[in-house]
Amino acid sequence: MSSQPVLLPRSTPAAAGVSSLAIGALLDRLEGVAVELHSIMVVRRGHVVAEGWWAPYSAGRPHLLYSLTKSFTSVAVGLAIGDGLLSLDDRVVDVLPDRVPAGVTEQARRLTVHHLLSMTAGHSTDSLGEAWELEPDDLVKGFLRVPFAEVEGVWHTYDNSTTYVLARMVERVTGRDLPGLLDDRLFKPMGIDHAEWDRVASGAAFGFHGLHLTTEAVAAFGELLRCGGAWSDRQLVPREWVELATRKHVATSQVEGWTENPDALVGYGYQFWMSRHGYRGDGAFGQQCIVVPSHELVVAVTAAICPEEDMPGAVWDCLLPGIGAPAGERDDQRLAERLRGLALPVVTGSADPGRSAVARVDAGVEGSALPGGGVVVVEPSDGGWSARLGESVTIEIGHGDWRESAPLGRPVVAAGAWQGDTFVAELYVITTPHRVRLVVDAVAGTAVATWNLVPLTGPILERHLRSPLMTRPDVA
Repeated sequence: MSSQPVLLPRSTPAAAGVSSLAIGALLDRLEGVAVELHSIMVVRRGHVVAEGWWAPYSAGRPHLLYSLTKSFTSVAVGLAIGDGLLSLDDRVVDVLPDRVPAGVTEQARRLTVHHLLSMTAGHSTDSLGEAWELEPDDLVKGFLRVPFAEVEGVWHTYDNSTTYVLARMVERVTGRDLPGLLDDRLFKPMGIDHAEWDRVASGAAFGFHGLHLTTEAVAAFGELLRCGGAWSDRQLVPREWVELATRKHVATSQVEGWTENPDALVGYGYQFWMSRHGYRGDGAFGQQCIVVPSHELVVAVTAAICPEEDMPGAVWDCLLPGIGAPAGERDDQRLAERLRGLALPVVTGSADPGRSAVARVDAGVEGSALPGGGVVVVEPSDGGWSARLGESVTIEIGHGDWRESAPLGRPVVAAGAWQGDTFVAELYVITTPHRVRLVVDAVAGTAVATWNLVPLTGPILERHLRSPLMTRPDVA
């Protein structure tokens, strides 16, 4: 498990002017609508006043941020601009001339850093899938070839490719890869010593998703932004950039296929979403960094299920009324006890020591985590089990507790039990929002492996057990 230094000082809710009852009401609200959180951290005036992880998730684990990654890429752009290496008016075709396809349209030639940051290139939908199909070896070229439905600079379309192109532009003008630049200029000065990046097949960081950080690192990033890019006595990010990136540049409308959320309609900055209060970085399945400067507040959340209609609205309804209205010491203590006891359920059933099973994966399950026809072998091991999934993956599984293994480099934390003639286990790919439920019918000799949420980078489990994950840039 990754060990992280303490990045932010701690305080009690009452000492920071926050009601612990309001924080408890926020937890109640989210639990009541079946949100599955993995962690939460509430920061007021630079001090952590509440923090919790739902076991088996824990404080030292980095967590996949999905599109919250975009806000970090925005900071990298701001660093390049602050260094005089890039400007908002610089055109893609001038910075990356070798990645411009033949016969590119005039609109593609006009696209600037500003258009990419604000996602106003003029595409009608997210261009990522079409760009990849047009240019399998170069997403920049593919992006420039996708037809435009609107003139640039007017209409916001959530478009992953824009951030990918920004990352490549930053790398070109700085001579550094995106992870290395942010390590040296942001993470290391802040004391963040572990940032993992998923990558495309060429080795380049996605830029629009794929960053893994601990919850405290996300909260510290939010606090850095709230303080205008200053950390301790150092100005790590130009204040002018933070102010520019986190203000509205374009109106937003309901994105097709997304659940309705009034905070999605407040506007878009430079790779930041505006909110009814403050602004936020936002990633799929509920990864959020919410910054509310007017209340000196930062809320960081990692999750598996946190629909857009539930956050950040629950923060506005439950937590904001408690700012400036602290509860008593006993209430603070009750909240702390509640936060220490957070846990996701462990599979119930018997150990049935000595029992094993051999099964073949059901090929008819849509989005299966395992290839159809493969063999699954479950054998007793040290009071738990070893599950061999095909030829290359063996995962250790606990009974009544969590057992960790890393068969291909990325950790998996698992627990299981026998339920009659069926073996059931939950396999958490613990640095992501994702887990696989493995169900083995010992009598029928069949196995089913299904995701709680199919990862946006594809369903096959083996890919997600490798660190770093490397795949084509096909995230929807």
